Amino acid sequence: MLVNSNELLKLALKDNYAVPAYNINNLEWARYILEACQDDKSPVILAVSEGAASYMGGYKVVNGLVKSLLDELKITIPVVLHLDHGKSFEVCKKAVDAGFTSVMIDASSKPFEENIDETLQVVKYASDRGVSVEAEIGSLNEENNNDNIASIYSTPEEAKDFVFQTNINSLAPAIGNKHGLYKGEPKLDYELLGSICKSVKIPLVLHGASGLDENKIKTAIFCGITKININTDIQLAWSEEVKKYIQNNPEEYDPRKIISSGKNAIKKVVHEKNRLFDSVNRAN
Repeated sequence: MLVNSNELLKLALKDNYAVPAYNINNLEWARYILEACQDDKSPVILAVSEGAASYMGGYKVVNGLVKSLLDELKITIPVVLHLDHGKSFEVCKKAVDAGFTSVMIDASSKPFEENIDETLQVVKYASDRGVSVEAEIGSLNEENNNDNIASIYSTPEEAKDFVFQTNINSLAPAIGNKHGLYKGEPKLDYELLGSICKSVKIPLVLHGASGLDENKIKTAIFCGITKININTDIQLAWSEEVKKYIQNNPEEYDPRKIISSGKNAIKKVVHEKNRLFDSVNRAN
């Protein structure tokens, strides 16, 4: 069933585990992730970027696709349909109007007060419609890779102020994490994360978790992370298997066989992450 993330993340914060958020890109990815999470009895957040929504034909298409899969696959776990990194109020509104149950407004590249203003606009619209809202502060600098701490890290003070002024449901702070592949050893500031958790007292989100080892993930959850985003790890696993399949089957042209050759690789990553995040058997 489709739900918003509010109660799921509150329970995860209370019981010290994290709900997985997996980015989907097409029918196959949504299906494989749902099947794996159903097997694990793990709640799941299906994250959809603006680019992925456009690729799949629009927000209404994505919503219809996911709802149909829930019905046809007889999915009984809680499922959140989430807009990942919506860059404006208009984009978030489109997702809400299309039936998404959660949206992320990412105005973190704008000045702090502008971030607050745009986030508040999204919260007012979404909350009236039962949709949860995530926002981000600080900057996940792709090139910097933690070398200039002052320019990318959030602070407990601004986090508390941001949450107080916007009344968001979850917050993604910048603590040294980044999207995509890490260049060198990731250096997450867990002391900062713990301080932010104590300051805001709402669920926290970790972006850029692909490539982080088990100890880093578990420490982040211990420090207050309740939602963990995974995208690159699945992309890498899927693409590796598909490349092998094409190499071993050079005459194959059926797209169904080519795309589905990475099914087990996707499911393997999902099962591993569900267990690492301790979300297995958490579905109500």
